Parts: sequence; structure tokens; C-alpha cells
Amino acid sequence: MSQRRRAALRQRVREIGFGGGHRAYAITGVLGSMGQMAWRTVEVLGVLVLGLLIVRRPPSALFKFVLLAGVLLVWIGLRLAWRRLSAALDLNRCYLYADGLVLTDQFGRWRTSAAWADVTHMKHTYGSWLFTVSHRFELTRRAAPPIAFNVLGSRTDLVKELQARAARNMIPQQNVHIRVH
Repeated sequence: MSQRRRAALRQRVREIGFGGGHRAYAITGVLGSMGQMAWRTVEVLGVLVLGLLIVRRPPSALFKFVLLAGVLLVWIGLRLAWRRLSAALDLNRCYLYADGLVLTDQFGRWRTSAAWADVTHMKHTYGSWLFTVSHRFELTRRAAPPIAFNVLGSRTDLVKELQARAARNMIPQQNVHIRVH
């Protein structure tokens, strides 16, 4: 993230009165979750095709194997590079403070914030779809529109932290588990 954007974010945090240290976590929106599902589906299909090439051994199997393995390695490399770049630029982040949270958008700019004192309800919806575990949080606030964001992964620290902070601030929680059969 540029120094100017970081300074602007720190200034906004001071203006709303969030104090103490913070921790940054990766979040996403609906399109990010769908993109993650697409990434993982293509990776799984690529590995299956690679396995079929090895088992079937068609003519020029070595060439097909090397080509598909190269494509998969580039694909996975791009995914890892994007993960590091988005973390370095603070894209789609949730900053947890003792007094509340701050969300940034896909460009690293301030999206919204919520003080724990203003949150009246937290709904946590989670489930797995196409090789992706997703947690969706909806925070209902007093006199402001609700905040919604997604957290990807099966064991994330952000999920535990949000639930602990909600319990500490006596915010009613609703957990909804979606099961896909």
C-alpha cells in the first residue's frame, strides 16, 4: 500500500477513535469467493487431466504431460504471487481494533468501519462449495446500513476473533451452517 493511503487510513482510524493495536486479515466479497471457487475447480480439473494423461499414455504423452504441468505450475505461481501482492498492498483487508473494525476495498481504500458499541447483531453463515470453505459475516449496526464480507478458509483466525469480540461486547450472534448435498 502506498504511504499516502496508509497515512489516510491511520488518520481516519484516529478520527473515529479506534485505539490500540490492530491485526489485519484477508477478506473478500461475493465475486472474490466465486473467483476462488473457479481457481480451485480449474486446479482440481487440471490435476485430474494430468492423472488421466499418465494413466492412458496416449501418443506424445510426455509432451502433453510437460505442457499441462507447465500450465498448472504457472497457474499456481500466479495465484501465490497474487496472494503476496494483495497482502503487500493491503487489498481487501479487515483491520480488527479493540473498539471496532475497519474494512478496505479491492483497491486498498477505506470501505467502511463499525464500532463494537454500534453493532447490534452478528450473523455468521458458513459452508463449503466446490473445494472452498467460506464464512460470510453480516454485522447489523444502529442507524447505519449493515456490513457484509466473506472470509475464505476452514480455520481462520479472523472467524475466531470476530466471535470472541462479539461475545466480549455482548453482541447477539447467529450461526448458520449451509450444507450442500
